[in-house]
Amino acid sequence: MTTKARGMAPLDRVWYREATSADVAAMAACRLADADAGPADDRMAAYFEGRHHPQQALLPRAGYVALAEDSVIGYTAGHLTRRYGYDGEVQYLYVAPEHRRRGVASALLRLLFRWFQEQGVARVCVNANLDSPPAVPFYTSQGASALNRHWYVWEDAGDLSGVRDPPRLHPR
Repeated sequence: MTTKARGMAPLDRVWYREATSADVAAMAACRLADADAGPADDRMAAYFEGRHHPQQALLPRAGYVALAEDSVIGYTAGHLTRRYGYDGEVQYLYVAPEHRRRGVASALLRLLFRWFQEQGVARVCVNANLDSPPAVPFYTSQGASALNRHWYVWEDAGDLSGVRDPPRLHPR
């Protein structure tokens, strides 16, 4: 499928909405053309249903998808945690390659950080995938600092969510 056929919509035509376990198949499908990313985590449905718990993860959790036309082009999810003494953790953040560098990942992250703020969370961590060269530069561009080689942290989730307003959620 060509980029044009996959809906290379301008950023103002990208919609965002809350994700559920019903979105997992579409989330996994958006990764299929990305040989560098590999397949989606096969535990994602269980994660969204509250049956899979990453190390030190707590409930609740939230996720969001980005859509161009009717296709999922990216997603994020996170949960409350006690990992490394932080209160929130970004579990997933992915954007299909043809939609990168257009603000989609930043918008998804802002939505997730707004949810963290609603939960009373200020300190957030993320395990940066070192096999994905853009991961660390992206997180640092969003204000994260290194905790160690693999983990990046935000001491104040409000710093990120205030950079720009989170995108509006699409009415279902």
